[in-house]
Amino acid sequence: MTGGRTRVGLFGLLGSGNIGNDASMESMLHYLRTDHPDAIVDAMCTGPERVEARYRIQTVALSWYKRHEQRVSGLKAIVLKAVGKGLDTFRIASWVRRHDVVIVPGMGVLESTLPLRALGTPLALFLVCASGRLFRTKVALVSVGANVTKHHLTLWLYRATARLASYCSYRDVISREAMRPPRGDKMLGEVYPDLAFAIPVPLDSPGDPDLVGVGVMEFYGSNDERQQASEIYESYVQKLKTFILWLVDSGRTVRLFVGDTNGCDDAVIGRILADLRADRPGLPSAQVSAAEVSTFDDLVAVMRPAGTVIATRYHNVICAVRLCKPTISIGYAAKHDAVMADMGLGDYCQRAGTLDVDRLIAQFTELQVRAPELRPQVAEQNAALARQLSVQFEALSLLLFPATVQSGRLPDIRRPASGVTSRASR
Repeated sequence: MTGGRTRVGLFGLLGSGNIGNDASMESMLHYLRTDHPDAIVDAMCTGPERVEARYRIQTVALSWYKRHEQRVSGLKAIVLKAVGKGLDTFRIASWVRRHDVVIVPGMGVLESTLPLRALGTPLALFLVCASGRLFRTKVALVSVGANVTKHHLTLWLYRATARLASYCSYRDVISREAMRPPRGDKMLGEVYPDLAFAIPVPLDSPGDPDLVGVGVMEFYGSNDERQQASEIYESYVQKLKTFILWLVDSGRTVRLFVGDTNGCDDAVIGRILADLRADRPGLPSAQVSAAEVSTFDDLVAVMRPAGTVIATRYHNVICAVRLCKPTISIGYAAKHDAVMADMGLGDYCQRAGTLDVDRLIAQFTELQVRAPELRPQVAEQNAALARQLSVQFEALSLLLFPATVQSGRLPDIRRPASGVTSRASR
């Protein structure tokens, strides 16, 4: 019994170790707890124990099979996985039915920039939105990422998901264009910033120009590059190591950090540190070290002392620009270029799969010279993006919580200041 209170479910790859995904959820939880404190919030996610412990909400596992995968193998594993897919269809539908509103908070849920299977997350998202239509539960995809993929089933599921949702907004124009129907000009939603831009961060220090933060990831290329995955990984790691060697040889101190806490990114750090020790036996351990991070707040704490940040994972880049750090993106998708362009840092991007170390050194050198000029510019744009997210939260309240709005209990939300242009209107 809910006593007439709105039941809100959060859905997605939450609590699975991806710091950026959890940052998007934190932003959404802050909005719900501030503007709709009477709402009953729970989650269906990939890391239910972690989400329940950290955010104090009830959870249910997204995948039935996950609880068994460590205990079975061979034919039994194949059979259980097939059974699980069928069970998950009914589990997702039943979970959606119990809610008034289901929110997918940000994340690259409509992307295939990293390896995935169509019958995994793409199918689960489609089932959520289809169930929402069937049971009249409002489903909102909020500031999500998307891209065009060569895998036809995945693309069909993604476009159907966006079409079936009650509300869908994208974190950049590239994402919205990827979901454009193949025929017709109908647009499927507005463009608002990534939800992490609503998370408040301290802006009290430019940092030490000789301290460089370097964010790494276990990068194997995109979903369309599976055949070259090993070669892409080796090239990426070797080039990063070469750049870090240049940094230490020029007298800089380096702090390595990750964006995923499942251990895959940590393995890259371990590999880089071991190679550095072999190449520079006398290198002081404090000159290149790894920072422990598990949350977005941890990333903020690690990056704050740095003068410059170079990062690969998308939300590592976002955290750096939120702190107004001169930042270089070694990205793996157009979303990196889009957010860097928004911050006026479009000249400081490269792709992880085609990383050019000489160019990276030149970009770093130029960025350090321009740092005093760039920081105020990035700070101004941060404020503009945060205001745009306030507008989106107001729109969500009008759509998803009309009773709260009509009762007059919704707090006043500032609209963008005069002269600020929303990316939705560009």
